[in-house]
Amino acid sequence: MSEITTVHVVVEGRVQGVGYRGWCADAAVERRLSGWVRNLKSGAVEATFSGPSDTVSDMLEHLWRGPAFARVRAVAQTPSDTPLTGEFEIRETA
Repeated sequence: MSEITTVHVVVEGRVQGVGYRGWCADAAVERRLSGWVRNLKSGAVEATFSGPSDTVSDMLEHLWRGPAFARVRAVAQTPSDTPLTGEFEIRETA
């Protein structure tokens, strides 16, 4: 089993109003990751994923695809030392 990794990301581009948060949450749940996702007032989407490092890496690659009408321009990621547990959730806009 791989070690647990937690990563905070900010996704920029056309990622609001296209179902990106729901798409992201579904992908995280499929991968059995913990964490959360929310829209930012800047127009970006922010998320944190926690789980086995290979699964988190797969999720980070998946973020570039997005739902059909999304256009991802950048995915900035920052490692975190705080692992998350529990179900993945969609949070309110910050």
